[in-house]
Amino acid sequence: MSIEDLPAKPRLPIHPGGDPLFDAGKTGAPGFVLANLNRLVNWSRSSALWPVTFGLACCAIEMMATSAARYDLGRFGAELFRPSPRQADLIIVAGRLSQKMAPVLRQIYDQMADPKWVIAMGDCASCGGIYNNYAIVQGCDKVIPVDVYVPGCPPRPEQLIDGVMKLQKKIMAEGVYIPARG
Repeated sequence: MSIEDLPAKPRLPIHPGGDPLFDAGKTGAPGFVLANLNRLVNWSRSSALWPVTFGLACCAIEMMATSAARYDLGRFGAELFRPSPRQADLIIVAGRLSQKMAPVLRQIYDQMADPKWVIAMGDCASCGGIYNNYAIVQGCDKVIPVDVYVPGCPPRPEQLIDGVMKLQKKIMAEGVYIPARG
C-alpha cells in the first residue's frame, strides 16, 4: 500500500463559512479595517502613558509604591517612568511645589512633547495643602494646566491608580488634532 492509495482526510474549516484569514484575500478587493482612527489613536495614547519622574515631597513615596510590585501601575500602561521630559507625555506632580521649584516645573512641562497630560497628586500639589504661606504655590494649576486632581495627604496608591484611570477615560474622549496642510 502506498501513500497515494490512502484516502484523503477531509479538510475541516476553522470557521463555519471557511477560513476567514485565507478566504478574505482571494477576492482581490482592497481590504479595510473596521475601526475609527480617532478611537484607535486615543486608545494607543491612553494605554501607553509614560510619566516623567517629578516627586517633590512625601507624595513621591506613594507614587513610587504605586509603580512597585504590589500595586503595579504597569497594568494600566503607565509603568515606564522616564528621567527625561522629552520622552514623557504625563507628569505627576507629587508633593508641595515651592516658589523656587515652580519655574523648573514649567520648564519641564514645556520640554514635554505634545500631547501631554498632568496629574496633581496630593493636597499640596492640588491647592497648597496645609502650607498657606509665601513659600508654597497654592496649587500647581497656577503654573501648568492640570487634567486630574488626586486628593489626599498623602494619597494612597489606589487613589493614584484611580487618577490614572480617569485620565485614560479623558484621553479616550478627546479628539485627534490633524493639522491642515498648506
